Amino acid sequence: MTTVAVDKPLTPSRATWLVIRREDKLNDDDKSQRARLQAQEGAIAEAIALTQGLTDLVRQRQPGQLATWLERATASGLQAFKSFANGLRADYEAVKAGVPLIGSAGPIEGQINRLKMLKRQMYGRAGIGLLRQRVLRPP
Repeated sequence: MTTVAVDKPLTPSRATWLVIRREDKLNDDDKSQRARLQAQEGAIAEAIALTQGLTDLVRQRQPGQLATWLERATASGLQAFKSFANGLRADYEAVKAGVPLIGSAGPIEGQINRLKMLKRQMYGRAGIGLLRQRVLRPP
């Protein structure tokens, strides 16, 4: 009996993941599925190119390329990218200054998530005193 390999179903979130994932982190099946996506014509190919252009720009921390990408996005026939580019252009200096920064809000978001979880667990049972005790002296 012959086994035929079948690609994972291409959901919108999986397609997004394939497009923005680094090439060296993809396995062979993912690479072939990404290549088929990139081979599409029209709006899909344009959206993929713009998305990969922006992710490369941010990953390589190249704020000098931001203006070029914004012009490409604005000139594209895709309304979502035009709107996104206009939004970035509205606060251009802040976006440009943020591109070369190294950092992640992950640790902060993790602490906020933990605090919210504790508050939900204690809903209706205690005030700030118990919350302070649980946050400062975790079990």
